[in-house]
Amino acid sequence: MTTEQLPTTDLDPRFSAPGAAPTEWGTARGLLARAGVYWLSTVRPDGRPHVTPLLAVWLDGALHFCTGEDERKSRNLAANPHCVLTTGNDSTDDGTDLVVEGEAVRVTDGAKLRRLADAWVEKYGEEWRFEARDGAFHHADGAQALVYEVAPVKAFGFRKGDYAQTRWRFGPQAARR
Repeated sequence: MTTEQLPTTDLDPRFSAPGAAPTEWGTARGLLARAGVYWLSTVRPDGRPHVTPLLAVWLDGALHFCTGEDERKSRNLAANPHCVLTTGNDSTDDGTDLVVEGEAVRVTDGAKLRRLADAWVEKYGEEWRFEARDGAFHHADGAQALVYEVAPVKAFGFRKGDYAQTRWRFGPQAARR
């Protein structure tokens, strides 16, 4: 079980309005939990980037997503677990865009998978109901999906309107990054 870590928070004045304050992590965490669509960036084995939209849920201090074992993103993560998840909106003067860097780790624990399956239904509705068994999600249509967890190592918030670029660093080495 991932536990919620409180990050160090820094405002980058180069990309922030004069007098802007950093976005609090609690605010960013709430936005991450409520977002509907996220973009996952992975790296192909030959080094080329791959980006795709997907659904995710925030649970136990991390973002979680699922994908088929044969999908490009899953194959990329098998070779290199480093990834980036982003979410936000297309407005130029309202909202906050968020970027989360971390490593995708497979979730196979049955109890956690059941909690995540419940979280998917709560957030996205009955169409996204999964059965958690055999270390994966199983959909009523017969599809199987691997589940991944990305605990933030570093995250960025780009608040629009009053423009504030915030960086959050997680873990015991946060002060040295």
